[in-house]
Amino acid sequence: MVIAGGGVVGVSLARELRKHGASVLIVERGQPGREASHAAAGMLAWCDPMLPVPLQRLARVSAGMYPEFVREIDDESGMRVDLRTQGTIAYFEQPAEGDVASYVSTGEWRALDSDEIARLEPRLAYSGEAAYWTPEGCVDPRALIAASVKAAKHRGIDIASGAAVTAVEVEGGRAVAVKTVKTTYTAGAVVNCCGAWAGQVGPLRFPTRPVKGQMLCVVTAQHDLVNHVVRAPEVYVVPRSDGRIVIGSTLEDAGFDKRVDPETIQRLHQAAARLIPELGEARMLETWAGLRPGTPDALPLLGATEVENYFVAAGHYRDGILLAPVTALAMSQVVRGLKPDFDLSPFSAARF
Repeated sequence: MVIAGGGVVGVSLARELRKHGASVLIVERGQPGREASHAAAGMLAWCDPMLPVPLQRLARVSAGMYPEFVREIDDESGMRVDLRTQGTIAYFEQPAEGDVASYVSTGEWRALDSDEIARLEPRLAYSGEAAYWTPEGCVDPRALIAASVKAAKHRGIDIASGAAVTAVEVEGGRAVAVKTVKTTYTAGAVVNCCGAWAGQVGPLRFPTRPVKGQMLCVVTAQHDLVNHVVRAPEVYVVPRSDGRIVIGSTLEDAGFDKRVDPETIQRLHQAAARLIPELGEARMLETWAGLRPGTPDALPLLGATEVENYFVAAGHYRDGILLAPVTALAMSQVVRGLKPDFDLSPFSAARF
């Protein structure tokens, strides 16, 4: 079994397949987890009203899987994945935006007044928009992917890095190997988990595209300046348990360009400071840009392809970190010839 792509989705799927006895090789263009997974903010936004309807059940289930998912990775890697469950404070310009009302009616979202915001986040500047507390947590993606790779190796999964998969070799209508710029690996089955690069792997050309996101990370003298994820129309703020604070992000159609624009970073920093004024004086640690794997309808590609023994799990756009556990579970079932626990028909590559 060859997994093409060593991001969080590919590594999670490899671990799940290995649990069921498969021999797995991950082939990654660079270092595992150094692309979208490394660049992500790590919000587990499973009840975001902007989440496409076909993804809502998968997102809910995947979020519920996260505590055990992380515990298992911690145990196998000997590392600690920073999973935070304090919740999210979300601002909206209009109270009825998206599907907010349905989340409020179920009790999953709670409307906040200025007094309650001050109690939850004393340094948060209340700006008058509709605000809600949601149960969405967050995870440090860099800690997650580093620990996941170590856990994969612990399970006996092989990793070949530094060579991009360029094509899947097909004989008699079935996948038999993957080709890289350096060599060829034979395979009884292949799963394309190449993210924004999935469409560059022949012979099938999946309609994935990179969607650039610029971000920054700051640190302040006060370790617990912010405890919840804070989401607003212009910016989001994601705390880490070690005191770092991630600020993001943009949505740009810029191809595979990962250059950082200082003016864009300044704009994000200023937007964050309007939410939490102390962030305006925070020391900047790092800036970066990542490439989310988008598709024309903003839904992932999950399932079998027209080529026997060739599968795809890519195009997760902004939700790759969130959907990694449920994607690994469902795709493991598909690859092993079982009926998946979830209806994956909305995500079939055949829709394109």
